Amino acid sequence: MMRATKPTLVLIHGGWHVPSTYYKFTSSLRSAGFEVHVPRLPSMNEARPPNADLATDTALIRGYVESLVDAGRTVIAIMHSYGGQVGTNALYGLGLNDRSQQGLSGGVVHLVYMCAFAMVEGGSMVSKVQEFGHEHLLPLAFDFAEDNSCVDRDPKGLLVGPGIEDSEAEMYVSSLVRWNGTSMYQAVTHCAWREILVTYIYTSKDMTVLLGY
Repeated sequence: MMRATKPTLVLIHGGWHVPSTYYKFTSSLRSAGFEVHVPRLPSMNEARPPNADLATDTALIRGYVESLVDAGRTVIAIMHSYGGQVGTNALYGLGLNDRSQQGLSGGVVHLVYMCAFAMVEGGSMVSKVQEFGHEHLLPLAFDFAEDNSCVDRDPKGLLVGPGIEDSEAEMYVSSLVRWNGTSMYQAVTHCAWREILVTYIYTSKDMTVLLGY
């Protein structure tokens, strides 16, 4: 009897983050026998002024995952924070069931939202913030430059939080980069979660993606 192969994991990272930010997480997954991919989103390329946004990120992730499923892989997408906006927009039509009905092998079998934004068509990260009347808090958390690139004002407090050793927190924060802040204002046009099985990981102490969101 053939042993079932594990699905391929694609981590779609959050704003300011890059693949190396997740080294501890991805190392654990690889140690557990998973193949893990963490493509770097173009909006985190640190260009000044920014030259990539949600559309660019969407195109990259769609092409990346499409190449995996076209090779017959089953994929689980793990989306973190802004990565939920990207994955929601990018992975429609790539579900295993949809592809199977077209006679195609491979497909995305699961969407895992890890304190990430799973909005409806026309929604964005900022529209969710506005829905809760919190738009006035954005300048307190995000430091926007004149070219609309941004950094987090307090990554240790807002992204890391208490309970982490200083050395690990410093390594995490030092990996973060400047991001095209306009990406969080741009609306999704597709919703992959309408077609693919979803798990949502709620984080009760997240200071950027609040539990209420």
